Amino acid sequence: MNFDDTPQEAAFRAQARKWVDANAPKQFEAELSKASLGRIRLQSGDMVEVGKAWQKKKADGGWACLHWPKQYGGRGATPIERVIWQQEEGIYGKLTQPFQIGEGMCGPTMMAYASEEQKQRYLPKIASGEEIWCQLFSEPSAGSDVAGLRTRAERDGDDWIVNGQKIWTSGAHYSDFGLLITRTDPNVPKHKGLTMFFLDMKSPGVEVKPIKQANGMQEFNEVFFTNVRIPDSQRLGNVGDGWNVSLTTLMNERMSIGSRLATGFPEIFAFCSGLMTDDGPALDDRAVRSKLANWAVKASGLKYTNYRSLSALSRGERPGPENSIGKLVTGTMMQDIASYALDLEGAAGVLTDPATADAAGQFQAMLLSSPSVRIAGGTDEVLRNIIAERVLGLPGDIRVDKDVPFNKIPAKGR
Repeated sequence: MNFDDTPQEAAFRAQARKWVDANAPKQFEAELSKASLGRIRLQSGDMVEVGKAWQKKKADGGWACLHWPKQYGGRGATPIERVIWQQEEGIYGKLTQPFQIGEGMCGPTMMAYASEEQKQRYLPKIASGEEIWCQLFSEPSAGSDVAGLRTRAERDGDDWIVNGQKIWTSGAHYSDFGLLITRTDPNVPKHKGLTMFFLDMKSPGVEVKPIKQANGMQEFNEVFFTNVRIPDSQRLGNVGDGWNVSLTTLMNERMSIGSRLATGFPEIFAFCSGLMTDDGPALDDRAVRSKLANWAVKASGLKYTNYRSLSALSRGERPGPENSIGKLVTGTMMQDIASYALDLEGAAGVLTDPATADAAGQFQAMLLSSPSVRIAGGTDEVLRNIIAERVLGLPGDIRVDKDVPFNKIPAKGR
């Protein structure tokens, strides 16, 4: 396969580069360049507001949600053009963090299941950054077993009344809307009694409580629902078919996480290239070179696995289970690199202040955030099961609750 730009792609790249050079908020360039892996902050502006301004400018210029159809705020670009844009946007892509869930997960689900009127109403505002979306899936008692959720939705005329709790909801504290999966029938097996909705996050009865993280950030939240009323018109898919609807979201989520997440390899390579140890330059150490070579191979494998997914998308296919590979490898690689970097730093590894820490404290922040990466979008264990069963075709894991009605599954404290 030839990975060089075709003449058309080269022209597209030149056009994108010219636009970014003319329009990027360069006053934030220095801060974004130094932003630590797992800790993106702006001292000179609010991340969400600065991001909204950049997203709106991109939308006005035709550079937001490139792969979306034009009528929904996109450009109708090819998957390869989308990659080219991400390469040319560079560090300014960090400003799009608040919109990634809407663009990468909620938007595709709305595109697949919402009415045309709803698509016209909501999708362009996702693309422009005017409205931010979150994904309300995980629950305290269910973990990565999405189908084990207990948040209830009960029919009341033309509305549904929702009660329950979600957790680890990224961006809920600044989101305008969210995708919400609920249990509407506890009398059938757990995968068959789910229904998906979307709702206004400012609806009466919705309470958002930020969770303080180990790295000092507050990106995740608990969300509580107390008699929240949602119109049936905001249901996505059929009643009881929420699991199939959620698969669209989950497959796009794992592709989005696996393709955009920094592994830390360029940073660890640059760090080792300039590091002097007691025995001389770090790169003269065979153990260091061996580690770097191993991570270089993994980084290359991730890149080409992502290209395979892009090829599938270009054929109009839905993201498949193979995207779990990128998510699994990226998460573990990020944690391994951060741990090794701190070992190399020695006593200096306890410093976290970007002004005094080696490599601006990148690896310290990376280590503190890396456990969440191995949980978000499916734990390592769940992803290994998906890869084994749906990619490699190995025998399925034993699931004793598969055909048992949800309300008959034994659970402590139910």
